[in-house]
Amino acid sequence: MVSANGSDEFPTQFKLLIAGGFGAGKTTFVGSTSEIEPLTTEESLTTASSGTDSLEGVESKATTTVAMDFGRITFSLHNLVLYLFGTPGQDRFWFMWDELSRGALGAVVVADTRRLQDCFDAVEFFEQRGITFLVAVNEFDGAFHYEPDEVRDALDLNVNVPIVLCDARDTSSATGVLITLIEHVLAASASSPA
Repeated sequence: MVSANGSDEFPTQFKLLIAGGFGAGKTTFVGSTSEIEPLTTEESLTTASSGTDSLEGVESKATTTVAMDFGRITFSLHNLVLYLFGTPGQDRFWFMWDELSRGALGAVVVADTRRLQDCFDAVEFFEQRGITFLVAVNEFDGAFHYEPDEVRDALDLNVNVPIVLCDARDTSSATGVLITLIEHVLAASASSPA
């Protein structure tokens, strides 16, 4: 098999999760970083979910992820492929998270400061499973700006969990988040007891 860089060596592959609350920008994040047309499982919000899904703070949201999003990034020079799996945000789809997280190298928790409480469960999920993660504050237009330390205090995060500000719509911003995650994973694995 010939890899993306033309060699016969099979590429090193890593699985990363993009998680967070409903409407935080996970699908947008995967779409802005993926080199391929991302696979999405977006469905229209209907009145049937009105008693279940609160649209407070995201009133213009018209669709939701019901299974996952999938994207890919190839670094030919390093013979490396990153597979991005975006998780669904609503509680009723959380049964997918255990399967999606299996074999993941790390995770990005996308946070929306308009609904910061919506990422508590994602943070707890990764902490309980020992999956290295960071928090990416998706800076929505018109949302109040908080400093990373204010977000850390609000989420009661350990000091070693990176918090980065980003715009999930911007490829370079979202890619920078992934680079920070990989660096964090490498640093965490280097400091872990053997």
